[in-house]
Amino acid sequence: MRKVHPQRIFLTLLLALTGCRANTTPAPQPTPQPAASTIASPAEPAPTDPRPILVCFGDSLTAGAGTDPGQSYPDYLQAALDRRHLHYRVDNQGISGNTTKDGLQRLPEVLALHPAVVLVEFGGNDGLRGLPIADTRANLAQIVATLQHSGAKVALAGITLPPDYGPDYIRQFNQTYTILAKKYRVPMLPFLLKDVYGVPGMMQPDRTHATAAGNQIVARNLLPLILPLLKK
Repeated sequence: MRKVHPQRIFLTLLLALTGCRANTTPAPQPTPQPAASTIASPAEPAPTDPRPILVCFGDSLTAGAGTDPGQSYPDYLQAALDRRHLHYRVDNQGISGNTTKDGLQRLPEVLALHPAVVLVEFGGNDGLRGLPIADTRANLAQIVATLQHSGAKVALAGITLPPDYGPDYIRQFNQTYTILAKKYRVPMLPFLLKDVYGVPGMMQPDRTHATAAGNQIVARNLLPLILPLLKK
């Protein structure tokens, strides 16, 4: 038998191992996948209401203070318009405690709504606080004039005061609405709580704010004032 030199065996093995490494193709590595985005796609914007806006702009009487949601006179006014298929959106901009000065300060918020019609109901808190009649008239006049200048049609809702405020102050207070209605040629309901004040079940225990039933009557009385201002 032929004798193989140990050095040759070692060299043969080394070449074999080297050849294996040279011919070995590295296993393909998986392509990194982008991490799933954790940012949610933006939500679809809420559809805008195309109906022209009728703003009820006032104090607690407009806000529906003391009644449940959906029981203010603007809510019942909306229902009355819907029944007549008059496509307007009633926007309640009543805030409890507001005076005419507060209303004047909030006027930019109302103008930003671009209302077609605005029912203005302010003055009660001025009178209950005994504020100067001249200031109340000036504030209301500026509210009405500014709204008209914006292109909105305006209606005015008046209020009166308890008899203990004295006949002279009450007379001047009541005249405010008549004077402004004539000056700016706007329709007016002289007393917002007509057929409501003093009627059992129509007023809350505070004898200032209407109940839900009372607010239905208020809406009914305001409807003839509002209808001529709406586009059919």
